Amino acid sequence: MRAAKVDANHTEVVAALRGAGCLVESLAGVGNGVPDLLVGYGAKDGSLKFWMVEVKDGKKPPSARKLTLDQVDWHTKWEGYPVSIVDGPEAALRHLEALRA
Repeated sequence: MRAAKVDANHTEVVAALRGAGCLVESLAGVGNGVPDLLVGYGAKDGSLKFWMVEVKDGKKPPSARKLTLDQVDWHTKWEGYPVSIVDGPEAALRHLEALRA
């Protein structure tokens, strides 16, 4: 089995979300277009929710941050469900706050 390919900022995004009280599971090794992270939040206040996050490296040029064909297919199939594409920890936290609002 090959090692999962993750973007350089993957660990930073995970750390930021965990620091914000989220439970985070990396799904990067699943492949087939499945987003990189499964995030749980709201358990402490009883409003438990789940959210999927695709991590892209914001330091790369836009052409290198495009979704793969498998990712496009996954996003199309799961349209309407909570999934975000983030380019770093700050973007992940902004998306989290928007979901909590």
